[in-house]
Amino acid sequence: MSGEKDLEQLKKEAAAKAKAAALAKMKEKEQVESKEETAAADLDIAKQKAAAAAKAKAAALAKMKEKEQVESKEETVAADLDIAKQKAAAAAKAKAAVLAKMKEKEQVESKEETAAADLDIAKQKAAAAAKAKAAALAKMKEKEQVESKEETAAADLDIAKQKAAAAAKAKAAAAAKAKAAALAKQSDAAGDDEKAKAIAAAKAKAAAAAKAKAVASAKAGGGAGDDEKAKAIAAAKAKAAAAAAAKAKAAGGKVEAEPAEESKPSPNQPYLDKYVKVIEENLGQDVLEDYYINSLSKDVPTLVAKRESYFKVAEFLKYNEQLGFDYLSEIHGTDFETHMEVYVHLYSYRNRQSVALKVKIDRNEPTIESLQPLWAGADWPECEAYDLLGIRFTGHPNLHRIMLGEEWVGHPLRKDYEPYDVEV
Repeated sequence: MSGEKDLEQLKKEAAAKAKAAALAKMKEKEQVESKEETAAADLDIAKQKAAAAAKAKAAALAKMKEKEQVESKEETVAADLDIAKQKAAAAAKAKAAVLAKMKEKEQVESKEETAAADLDIAKQKAAAAAKAKAAALAKMKEKEQVESKEETAAADLDIAKQKAAAAAKAKAAAAAKAKAAALAKQSDAAGDDEKAKAIAAAKAKAAAAAKAKAVASAKAGGGAGDDEKAKAIAAAKAKAAAAAAAKAKAAGGKVEAEPAEESKPSPNQPYLDKYVKVIEENLGQDVLEDYYINSLSKDVPTLVAKRESYFKVAEFLKYNEQLGFDYLSEIHGTDFETHMEVYVHLYSYRNRQSVALKVKIDRNEPTIESLQPLWAGADWPECEAYDLLGIRFTGHPNLHRIMLGEEWVGHPLRKDYEPYDVEV
């Protein structure tokens, strides 16, 4: 009985062991499967990790490559920027060089223009110097001619004196002869002869006196005495003629009229005709009051403008192409008691011709337009005429007294001037 129990017990134990072994095997199998699954899972995880690592590495490589590309691009951009800067610098240098060249060219042209202007100025100065020299030579020549005339006049005076002495001797001889003729009761023909000789002697004496007076006037008056000389000669001739006539009348004879000297036409008459024609064609026939050749002043063509057309005529004389009187050499005023007169002397360097322009103005209100806007040289002469005669020039930029003070009373060259200060 106990043996059966042991057998069953053994069976039970063997079954339990087999069961335990089966369970252990199952468990082991499960563990193996679990390990395999775990290994598979680990392998998947490893694969995933490897894939992730590969991706990360690829991303890192891509990032590095991108960074390298960016750096390469930046370097390229920097290089391009440097090149652009170099190009810009080269362009700036080229532009600066072009500007410098242009500036240099402008400076050269400016220097050339300045040199040309200097050359023109030098030419003008040389021309002015030549004109001044020519004027000085002309003045010297004129002075020499005046001196020559004075010497000739002195020689004529000596000859006249000799003639007068001879005439006096002839007169004395004639008187003696007349006395002898009266005593001898000669014919009337002899008496007529004596009368004729007496008349001739008187004429010679008068002519000598006239020449002497003319020489004295020339020495006393100088350059300003051309008019006075002519007047003195004319007066002396008239006086001589009157004396001869009176003497002949007293002697009982007939006065033979001297043949009048033929007046030669002035060489300046064509110029005067030209001026008048051009003025009347352009300004009309009512702008001039008179015109003539002034034989007492070197035959200068003289125009007398009307008061209202004075400035217009003066302006025309300067700017007309046919006339072109570009130089004003003189301007002065004169008191004629009945009126005042302004005298202007003009010269054309281009045509080498002169003209005188006159205008009569009211003595009580002596006012006339200024010529200073046309000829700057009229500035001080007009101030002088205002100072000494009281002539007012409208349009003058600075009309003032240049000799007497502004507080001076009156104008000394007026015929009615009375000194305010009795001690003057």
